Amino acid sequence: MEDTLEQLVVTKASGEKVLFSVGKLRHSLRKSGADERQADEVLRQLAPELTSGISTRKIYRKAFGILRRLSNTAAARYSLKQGIMQLGPSGFPFEKFVAEILRAQGYTTEIGVFVDGHCVRHEIDVIALKDGKRAMIECKYHNMHRNKSDVKVPMYIQSRFKDVEKVWPSEHEYEIRFHEVWVMTNTRFTEDAIRFASCMQMRLIGWDYPAKGSLKDLVDSFHLYPLTCLTTLTNSEKQRLLDQKIVLCSELLHEEELLQSIGLRDDRAKRVLKEVENLCNGMYRK
Repeated sequence: MEDTLEQLVVTKASGEKVLFSVGKLRHSLRKSGADERQADEVLRQLAPELTSGISTRKIYRKAFGILRRLSNTAAARYSLKQGIMQLGPSGFPFEKFVAEILRAQGYTTEIGVFVDGHCVRHEIDVIALKDGKRAMIECKYHNMHRNKSDVKVPMYIQSRFKDVEKVWPSEHEYEIRFHEVWVMTNTRFTEDAIRFASCMQMRLIGWDYPAKGSLKDLVDSFHLYPLTCLTTLTNSEKQRLLDQKIVLCSELLHEEELLQSIGLRDDRAKRVLKEVENLCNGMYRK
């Protein structure tokens, strides 16, 4: 079966045609916590559904649906990238998500702070402080996989950084000095963006960049999953929680009353809490 699938041509989000990789799909399933038997079962049920030219997005949806029937927790982890993309449409949930990831690493953070620059006033998405160094962090949220942050993004952020940096020392006692500038995104950076940032000593963190310490690595390391990954909540229920500025699964731990307040009955609330506990405590198979 796998030899036949490896000859299948599929369509990426960019429109590029490539050969289907069983190995990549199996790796993604296993990394999400599916055991070998579950990964085999997903591939077995998926195979008849695959046709030449099928989009990788459709393959993901079909694989997710099968995995969800086998393991809610593994399916939630498998849907991490899509879950982060459901944090919109405003940027605030992603900014809070980024701030929580930084807090888990020992940073003190603030969200949406206004700072005077030499020329204009700026709103900083996230300010992070650790070991006496303060970072200015721009969060670039995208709701589509194919959207990348190109070179204009770090160039724009660098100009803001330089404008703010000039205001030091200042007569304003509340002024903040930044030692570093970062850009964090839930998708990818173009090669030119990476090259420019490296030249300017800016720090970039994207979905799978850098090789160690990428966004997906950080989420898995600290079990900081967005509630939009949960398979036991409907999209409207997730939105009601986001409207209350609740972003992380961990914020739902032991909060049965909160789940009941958005209309969940006892039995469903308990199912959601069980999935939340499994995700937050890292209770999944490797």
